[in-house]
Amino acid sequence: MAIVLIIDDDTALREGLAETLGDLGHEARVATSGREGLAALAEDIDIVLLDLRMPGGLDGIEVLRRIRVRDGAPPVVILTAYAGSENTIEAMRIGAFDHLTKPIGREELRQLLLRLPSRALSPAQVPRTSPDTLIGSSEGIRRVQKAIGLAADSAATVLIFGETGTGKEMVARALHVHSRRADRPFIAVNCAAIPEDLLESELFGHVRGSFTGAATDRAGAFVEAGGGTLFLDEIGDMPLAMQAKILRALQEKVVTPVGGKPVAVHARIVAATHRDLPELVAAKAFREDLYYRLNVIPIAVPPLRERPSDIQPLVEHFFVQCSSGGRIKQLSAEACDKLKRHGWPGNVRELRNVIERACVLTRSDLIGPDDLDTTGDQAQLPRSVAAVETDLPNAVAQLEEAMIRRALKASGGNRAEAAEHQQAAPLHENAALWTRPGGVSKPDRRCRKGRRLNQQTLQFLLSNQHDHAWHDRC
Repeated sequence: MAIVLIIDDDTALREGLAETLGDLGHEARVATSGREGLAALAEDIDIVLLDLRMPGGLDGIEVLRRIRVRDGAPPVVILTAYAGSENTIEAMRIGAFDHLTKPIGREELRQLLLRLPSRALSPAQVPRTSPDTLIGSSEGIRRVQKAIGLAADSAATVLIFGETGTGKEMVARALHVHSRRADRPFIAVNCAAIPEDLLESELFGHVRGSFTGAATDRAGAFVEAGGGTLFLDEIGDMPLAMQAKILRALQEKVVTPVGGKPVAVHARIVAATHRDLPELVAAKAFREDLYYRLNVIPIAVPPLRERPSDIQPLVEHFFVQCSSGGRIKQLSAEACDKLKRHGWPGNVRELRNVIERACVLTRSDLIGPDDLDTTGDQAQLPRSVAAVETDLPNAVAQLEEAMIRRALKASGGNRAEAAEHQQAAPLHENAALWTRPGGVSKPDRRCRKGRRLNQQTLQFLLSNQHDHAWHDRC
């Protein structure tokens, strides 16, 4: 049961809402003005329904503003018969849970209360993790964690492989944080982001007057790292001329600033790339001797699609980061399933963006599938075999579901056309999907006779709402 405070000067609407709330099993408290509503605000109030336009010098926006500055403030829903762009934007900016147009129906009110967020956790209750923590317990990420533990205290060069967005820099930082060098500098240089004519100065430094614009001396990343760690990100994009100078620095532990004299360096080198370095070596685009000098301790970071079991803990970690000490959102089972079915071409970075976007744009504490904007549907299933953490029948069923969804989307929802399209590429003989009103569901029936689905049967699966009937129709 929720305790709802209704602040509205319209007697009929106030009484109607109170009666509906009572019928739905909730307790309603009423106030006829903004001042009266603020006075009636108590710690046990679960939600406030607030009229936008009220007499007495305090309109809904001002009341909302005063409620939101209170500790542990309940969610506030603005009700108005005059929904305009300005008041909607301002209300949501200040922190309204929702902005609804009068009259509000019984079902709309019921759905609103189902979305009711839980009260904020105190800062002491909010779990925190280190920003350098590698989240996950899949076999792939555990191999990375073990390799970091074994290599952390070594001075050997580490080469981190992985697709864009997998967290290669986080691996490099973890190597530094867990080493004896943790109290010394960690310097990161993105070799792909710095113009070729400036990269030498960025890495090795320069002396004043050595080139136009060199107004002061600069130490360079190798020297700035001191006895700490120098992280050379995207080293596969480094120009060949610079590769030769990096090789000398690694071999002799000496760098020469532009226009200056050789300087000894002591930093540990950790490099990373999303490129296939052996392929670049074969194409003469990367020095073979530098590759072997870097590849002393290789660490391969698996893509997110190959470790779907890590998605849930990663999401929970991002929820905590987005909470800023307030309410921590939760993920529904359907939303989690949607995330696991996505291909994640942008890997963990893409997942973080999706979750951050959902946290900003969703007032409810429960994130559902519709709240997750996984743009780029072409990255949906099928996933690689390595990523499917299930048995063969379920894996086949997931593939079929993806095919039907894709066919329906390509045909603009035309089920007959989608069925005809799928006939050109028949589904697996031993499994089928069925459709409820509202979309493809999880596999629930199998073709008992093991026959290939013809066009008529597939169209039946896509359109028929009697989910039990087709079991014998196969």
